[in-house]
Amino acid sequence: MGHMITVSELSRAELRRRLASSGIALRTGCFITRLHSPISRVADAIHLLYADYPLAEDAQFADFHVSVAPSQGLRRWYKPQAKFYLDGDSLFNPLPLTHAYPMLEWGLNWCVSTRAHNYLILHAAVVERNGLAAILPAPPGSGKSTLCAALVSSGWRLLSDELTMIRPADGMLVPLPRPISLKNASIDVMRQFHPAAVISQPVANTTKGTVAHVKAPADSIRRAGEVARPAWIVFPKYAAGAATTLEPIAQARAFMRVAENGFNYSVLAGIGFDTMAGLIGRTRSYAFTYSDLHEAIDAFSRLEPPPP
Repeated sequence: MGHMITVSELSRAELRRRLASSGIALRTGCFITRLHSPISRVADAIHLLYADYPLAEDAQFADFHVSVAPSQGLRRWYKPQAKFYLDGDSLFNPLPLTHAYPMLEWGLNWCVSTRAHNYLILHAAVVERNGLAAILPAPPGSGKSTLCAALVSSGWRLLSDELTMIRPADGMLVPLPRPISLKNASIDVMRQFHPAAVISQPVANTTKGTVAHVKAPADSIRRAGEVARPAWIVFPKYAAGAATTLEPIAQARAFMRVAENGFNYSVLAGIGFDTMAGLIGRTRSYAFTYSDLHEAIDAFSRLEPPPP
């Protein structure tokens, strides 16, 4: 592996220049992405949110070759749009140019969830403290990312906001720390809960509403090579004004709910089943309802580890 500098060692102007020309090789966890974009708002977001990430400029291999570029033709001038490319192919419908950075984050999630089949991948946040990890599977609107960001700002290590990667060989969790996506009211909630959080400029009117991203802690990025042992599966649900409750879930029910959040569970077939069964067997599962983040953090601090 060649010498690696971090994004923060490049000036904003130099980062823009590199992204617009040959691109950069960005290391996020176990993946290297060769990223190209001439769009200034993408470069600015990378400069802000990925400052602590290493650049693998001497790497001979990249897992993903990604570009986010403006549409050509009349769209360059009239309601300009951006397109996401993987290996030179445009895979999604174009979005307004102002949505270019969220499109990059969504595209990177898609790359991992559809390509990295050496892991069982769940649509779930995952955080760790004292060597034990909590997996938070949940559909959109459940408050998963808000809870994840609050936990991370309260001393938990971020493994991922969106993609829990489980290693079939031993059931350990492989980190993929990237910026945490917040939507709509949760953006202001996080600003009030953790005023020091670094949050990108909100982007309005996306398919998910108004979206902003929270910078991952430098320590989580530095420790991206450290796997974690799963200890808890917590299904969060935000409900305004609700009391904080943590209720155990039977293993069979937990298995079905986790499987519903599996990106590649069916693709992995028997390996997926065995990995999922192993995960359920070694963790405690809960349904978690909350409305107050401080109470939620306290509840997580009192989680009891499963038997070794």
